[in-house]
Order: sequence, then C-alpha cells, then structure tokens
Amino acid sequence: MRFQLIDRIDHWEAGKSLLAAKFLALGEEYLADHFPKFPVMPGVLMLEALVEGAAWLWRASTDYRHPVIVLREARNVKYGNFMQPGHWMTVAVELVKTDGVTAVFRGKGINDAGDQTVSAQFTLFGYSLSDRGPAGVAADEKLQKHWRERWALLTGELSRPKVIATT
Repeated sequence: MRFQLIDRIDHWEAGKSLLAAKFLALGEEYLADHFPKFPVMPGVLMLEALVEGAAWLWRASTDYRHPVIVLREARNVKYGNFMQPGHWMTVAVELVKTDGVTAVFRGKGINDAGDQTVSAQFTLFGYSLSDRGPAGVAADEKLQKHWRERWALLTGELSRPKVIATT
C-alpha cells in the first residue's frame, strides 16, 4: 500500500461501524500533479480512504484474522464536493454483511463543512499468506504485528497512560 490515508480512528463498534478522520495537507505528494493550480484530493483516493476505514473495522472486529485485505468490488460510487488542502474528511463505514472471507461495506466521506465528498458500497476480500505456503506464516505474523501497532497509533492507545493497579 503506497498511501495510508486514515490519520485517526475516532470511534468504532466491533462488527458494525467505524468513524475515522483524514486531514488533507497541502504537502501530500499527489497534489503536485493533481490539478496543481487547484489542488484537490483525487476521487480514487477518497474511495481508498473509505476502503482503509472498512479494512480497519474488519481487522479489529476479527482480531486480525486476515493479514491481507484487498478491494474486490466497488459499486454505486458517487462523488460530491471536492476535498481541498487544509480540510478534514470524516470517513464513516458500516459493515453490511460478511461470509468470513469477504465483507460488504457502505461508506461515505464528509468534509468539515458537512458536505458529502464520496459514497460507495464495496466488497473486501481477506486472506492469510500462510494459506499460500509455509513461507507465509512469518509474513502473516509480521503483518499482524504491524497492523496492531498501527491500530494503536490511529486510536491513540499508545498515547494513553497505562493504569497500573496497586494493592
């Protein structure tokens, strides 16, 4: 994955929904090429932010059972207002259904003015590299560790003080 677009996870309910945030900074490398005189977040990256939010929900809801999650299908993708640098996009996703290896989500992006930027229904596919051979076991463990650490950063778990019980 070249871009990691989700900056923060604000709220999530296992197996149901997730709210995340994406801040669009002027320094993001793709803005130099995407309408340089009128920089806006490309539509495909707005959709990618929804997919990332859904992948986080699925990972956290299944205890990281699928180290690899990919987009299988996107339907009813609709774009609204532009996302310009200096603004936040709230990413809201909800799990519609899952069969274990695929999951269907609905998602939408809303800018900080309250206007919808993107909406879609999409299907994700999850798998383990260990299913493809013994070399995948170590890769799966490394990915799961990475995803857990990233989740802790996005949810703020690393910045919260640990409570130590004393007797």
